[in-house]
Amino acid sequence: MNRMAEIADPYARRIDTAVRFIRSRTDFVPLVALTLGSGLGEYAAELTVEEEIPYNEIPDFPISTAPGHDGRFIFGTLDRVPVLCMKGRMHLYEGYEPWDVVMPLRVMKELGAKALFLTNASGGINFGFMAGDLMLITDHLSCFVPNPLIGPNFERYGTRFPDMTHVYDEELCDQIREAAHEEKVPLQEGVYVQLTGPSFETPAEIRMLRQLGADAVGMSTVIEAIAAHHAGLRVVGVSCISNAAAGMTKELLSGDDVNLTANETAPLFSRLVTSSIIRMGKVLEK
Repeated sequence: MNRMAEIADPYARRIDTAVRFIRSRTDFVPLVALTLGSGLGEYAAELTVEEEIPYNEIPDFPISTAPGHDGRFIFGTLDRVPVLCMKGRMHLYEGYEPWDVVMPLRVMKELGAKALFLTNASGGINFGFMAGDLMLITDHLSCFVPNPLIGPNFERYGTRFPDMTHVYDEELCDQIREAAHEEKVPLQEGVYVQLTGPSFETPAEIRMLRQLGADAVGMSTVIEAIAAHHAGLRVVGVSCISNAAAGMTKELLSGDDVNLTANETAPLFSRLVTSSIIRMGKVLEK
C-alpha cells in the first residue's frame, strides 16, 4: 500500500489522528517505548513525568478494559532517557482486532520511539521456573493467535513479508542481561507463547506447549512484538512469572493471584527495568 492509498485508509487515518492529537498536547519525543503488563503498572511512578494522556481522550483510540490496566500514555524520563510508557495495554480477549491491539505501538513509532520494551505477567511452563521469577524473552510462538500483519501492508512501517528470525534485539537483550547482573536480579531466559485468553489454559494445553518448546504463556505481547519488529522498532521483552501454569500444581488459577505476584515482584522488576532502559538509552543514542 503506497502512501497515497494509506491516507485514504481508515486505519491509517486513525493513527495519524492520534499522533496529531498527542502532538497538540506535547512535543515530547521518546527514545524507548515501554508497555507495562498486568500488575506492573505502578512502575510508571519511576518516571519523571512531563505529560499524561488517557487513552479515552485520544479520538477513535482503543482503551484498556482489563483489570490492573489504567489506560494512559505517560511521557517522562529515566535518568535523561525519554520514555513513553503505556500504563495498560489492549488484549485480543477484550474483543479488539489484532490491528487495534498493535495500534498504540505504531503511534509510539510515529512519535519517534526507536525501541519497544514489552513486559507482561505470565504462567510458567518450564519446571525450573518459580512464581516471582523474571524471564527475558528470547523468542516466541505466534501460531495460536492471529497475525497482526494480515490485511493491507502499510509500507511506511515495513515490507509485506518481514523476516522474524531475530524479533528480539540481541544487542538490547544483552543490556538487560548486564543490568540483571549489575542489580543482582535473578533472570531466567526462555520462549514465550501467546494465547488469546481470557480463560486460562488447560493442563493438556500446557503439556502441549511445553512439548513445543514454550517456557512461559500469556495473553499478550507476541502480536505486539511482530508488529513492532515489522515497523523497524528494536524489540525486547521481560515476563514476570506470576504462577505455575495449569496442572503443574494443585492450585487453581486466578487473575487476582497474577496481579498479587506481579506486585510482590515489583521491587526487582523496577530495578531491572530502570537499569535496562538507562543502558539501552546509551546504545540507542549512538
